[in-house]
Amino acid sequence: GRAGGSRPGAGPDYQAELELSLEEAYHGGPRTITVQGKNLRLTILPGTADGQTIRLRDQGGPGRHGGPNGSLLITFRLRPDARYARTGDDLTQDAPVPLYKALLGGEHTVDTLSGPVKIKLKPETPNGTRLRLRGKGFPVYKQPGQFGDLYLRLTLVLPQHLTEPEKELIQQLAALRAEA
Repeated sequence: GRAGGSRPGAGPDYQAELELSLEEAYHGGPRTITVQGKNLRLTILPGTADGQTIRLRDQGGPGRHGGPNGSLLITFRLRPDARYARTGDDLTQDAPVPLYKALLGGEHTVDTLSGPVKIKLKPETPNGTRLRLRGKGFPVYKQPGQFGDLYLRLTLVLPQHLTEPEKELIQQLAALRAEA
C-alpha cells in the first residue's frame, strides 16, 4: 500500500475571542488582533452580536505538504453595558426626565448611541412610561442603513436641594391638591 503521510492536507483551524464594547459593536471599525504571534487587522461590522463567529480563511495553521492553511475563527464577546439592554437589533434604555418636564410636557433631549435625540413629552407623563423610537436601535448586521428600534423607559428625576421659595410653591401645590 501507499504511505498516507505525504498527502497534502489542510492546516488546523485556530480559534480566538475578541471582546467588544456595545459602542464598538454598534459603530464597527478596524481592530487588530494578535493570534499565534501574528497581528491581523480586521473590520468589525456594525451590528455584530455577542457570540457571533467569523471565519478568516487562510489565517489558521499551516497546511501539510503544500495543503491550504486552516482558518481563523473569531468569536465576538460583547461586554455588558450599564445603559443599554440589547434584544436582537432592539435596544432598551432608561431615560432620566426632570419632574417638571414630565408634569408640564415639552421637548426633552436623550443621549443615544447614534447621538442626541429630541423627544416630545405629553403633559403629566407618568414615571416608567415606555416610548418606542423606530430606527434608533442597533444596526442590522450586513444591512447598511437598517436599524432596530430603541425603547426608552422614562424615569422621573426629583429636584434636589430645593430653595425656600421652591418649597413654598410645592406646599401651595400640595394644599391645592388636598382641597380638590
